[in-house]
Amino acid sequence: MAIETSCDETAVAIVKNRQVLSSIVSSQIASHRPYGGIVPEVASRQHVEMVNPAIAQAFTEAGLDWSAIDGIAATCAPGLVGALLVGLTSAKTLALVHQKPLIGVHHLEGHIYASYLSEPTLQPPFLCLLVSGGHTSLIYVKGCGDYQILGQTRDDAAGEAFDKVARLLDLGYPGGPEIDRLAKQGNPKAFPLPEGQVSLPTGGFHPYDSSFSGLKTAVLRLVQKLQQDDRPLPVVDLAASFQTTVAKALTKRAIACALDYGLTTIAVGGGVAANSGLRQHLQAVAATHNLNVLFPPMKFCTDNAAMIGCAAADHLAHGHTSPLTLGVQSRMAISEVMQLYQP
Repeated sequence: MAIETSCDETAVAIVKNRQVLSSIVSSQIASHRPYGGIVPEVASRQHVEMVNPAIAQAFTEAGLDWSAIDGIAATCAPGLVGALLVGLTSAKTLALVHQKPLIGVHHLEGHIYASYLSEPTLQPPFLCLLVSGGHTSLIYVKGCGDYQILGQTRDDAAGEAFDKVARLLDLGYPGGPEIDRLAKQGNPKAFPLPEGQVSLPTGGFHPYDSSFSGLKTAVLRLVQKLQQDDRPLPVVDLAASFQTTVAKALTKRAIACALDYGLTTIAVGGGVAANSGLRQHLQAVAATHNLNVLFPPMKFCTDNAAMIGCAAADHLAHGHTSPLTLGVQSRMAISEVMQLYQP
């Protein structure tokens, strides 16, 4: 049984290796929308209210009782500290009461394992393109708990850029789904926008690192100019041009990274993995290089506990368990994931 409370979804799931027996997700989007972003204190309070009902519902949906549970998992890093504490404290309490092993899970590792839920035969090594509101990374997946970060964003994450551009276009929160919807109606070539590159001290550009701050600023300047000229904002064309620029930038880096490291599979994870523009562009370009691209089902792109449970099941199978003294961390590199487990 796994609990995920790292941000603004209270999620509980019961999984058997890569099979999802139940998955409950209680979203807080409606609560945070008036603020245009996530309010940590509001998120923590709602996790406290929802975690017990979600646990009960997960057992009802799976048709199981505690005798069927081999371990209890919870996301412990990275994320909002108050939110993480709700899930981890719940998991620790249940582990003590029911005498089950505790498995702390790194949130980003969960997103990697989201692809395992729909691809039962997937095995390392492969490249993971992890794109969400807080992270944009290219991760070399070598095995359970064995990860190497090959590329990352130097400023805004891709999902963060989507939300900020949506705010510029007055589209509300969260911005990603709305930009995706409007982009399908627009002209992706209407406005040439900079994809953003990271300079190297020795000259040239980093082949795998990305930058979206400049792209966001370019959209801001474009919007300001159109408004100064007293022209109506062509929102659908702006959305299409922005989305295509992000998709091309991510695709270029992911393809180059996979080819350079001799990896034939790219698994995509995180909320932006649900973006139709990225899905279409990456799959089309990958096909020309004979690369296999895996996208999780939509319900496993955004935060959920099934992916956390899948990661925990693999760690438990390898004999990895966490001490009851385990704490939460707001920041933690995925390359340090084995620190969560006892030797």
